[in-house]
Amino acid sequence: MALEIDPDLPASLVPLSWLVGRWEGAGVLADPRAGEAQVGQELELTADPRGFLHHRSQLWRLDADGQRTEPLDSEAGYWRLAAEQSAPTRPGADVELLLAHPTGVVEVFVGRAVGTRTELVTDAVVRTAGGPDYTAARRTYGQVEGDLLWVQDVASSTEPLHARVSARLKRV
Repeated sequence: MALEIDPDLPASLVPLSWLVGRWEGAGVLADPRAGEAQVGQELELTADPRGFLHHRSQLWRLDADGQRTEPLDSEAGYWRLAAEQSAPTRPGADVELLLAHPTGVVEVFVGRAVGTRTELVTDAVVRTAGGPDYTAARRTYGQVEGDLLWVQDVASSTEPLHARVSARLKRV
């Protein structure tokens, strides 16, 4: 499937153009104590003419029939290309992802976008006194057969990096 780039997209966002759009789908949330749960997700990434993407995501628990039962998490933030590229002669582009959660966590991810795949790791995690025990994360986003697949691994002060959530989303 050929990737079409919106001619109004700022040139700086071309490496992230494959992410732009509204996506919906389902996946799995893994909790070391509570086990696995089926989840639904809506993700919207919109281009801003100032050269960044707005990121908005909502995650719900799904029942056995695939119906939403309760909201689990939401996040809002921004994708942008790093001001200075660490490896300008290598394929791809350095990317930053800044996300805030209503649970009292703010994350700064850094990584690299190559083609329709982006791998990110946390550069900083800030949490309020009431925020969850969360110290680091890794996210991978990729486009496969026109769908957006993503996975997140997380770590806490008591647990090493482990699978937390993954989903397959379709453009709507």
